[in-house]
Amino acid sequence: MSIRILIADNHALFREGLRTLAARDPDLEVVGEAPDGREAVAMAHRLHPDVVLMDVVMPELNGLEATRQIRDDDPRVRVIGLSMHTDKRYVLGMLEAGASGYLAKDSPFEEVARAVRAVAGGNVYLSPNVAGLVVQDFARRQAPANRGLTGDLSPREREVLQMLAEGNTARGIAQKLHVSVKTVETHRRNIMEKLGLDNVAALTRYAIREGIASLDPTPGGR
Repeated sequence: MSIRILIADNHALFREGLRTLAARDPDLEVVGEAPDGREAVAMAHRLHPDVVLMDVVMPELNGLEATRQIRDDDPRVRVIGLSMHTDKRYVLGMLEAGASGYLAKDSPFEEVARAVRAVAGGNVYLSPNVAGLVVQDFARRQAPANRGLTGDLSPREREVLQMLAEGNTARGIAQKLHVSVKTVETHRRNIMEKLGLDNVAALTRYAIREGIASLDPTPGGR
C-alpha cells in the first residue's frame, strides 16, 4: 500500500517537481498540493494523507501554524518540514509544532523519499545538516528559542499576527477567519500588549524577524 503524500508549498514549480519524482516511486502517491498553509490544513482534513511535506514560510498561514492545526486535527498525520531555511528557529519551531522530520530543500529526492518512509513508519527523520542543531539545543536545554518565535501568543493570535504582517486589513482578516472585525481588533490589541509593541509596523518587523511571516508575502483581502 502506497504512502499518501500532501505537498504544501507556495511555489508551483517546486510542487510539480516533487510530484513528478514521487510518481516514479511505486511506494509513494501524491494525493494533493496546497499553495499555502491554510489550504494545507483544509486539504489534510479532507484527504487524510499519511505524510505532509510542509514548507515553513508560506503566505496566509505559515508552515508552523499549519503543522499545529493539522496535528491537532489528526495526530496520525506526519509532517516533514521541507524548507530553504535550516537555522535553529525554523527547525526547532517545526518540531515543537509537531513535525516528525525536517529537510533542506536542496536535499536529493532519494533523501526525501527516505524521510517520508521513516516518518510514515513512526520514526523521526532529520537531515544531517539540521540534526546537529537539535542535539545542541537538547544538550543545552534551551527553551527560549521556541518561545522567542511564538511568545505568549495563542494559536489564533499567531495566525492574526501573520495576516497583519502580510498586509491584510482587519476586515479582510475577519472575512477569512469568519469572525467580526471587533474580534480581530481585540486580537491585534492583545498581540501588541503581549509583545510590548505599539504599532503595526513594529508587529510586521517582529513577525518577519521571528519567521512568522515572509519578506515576500502574497496577501489577500487587502
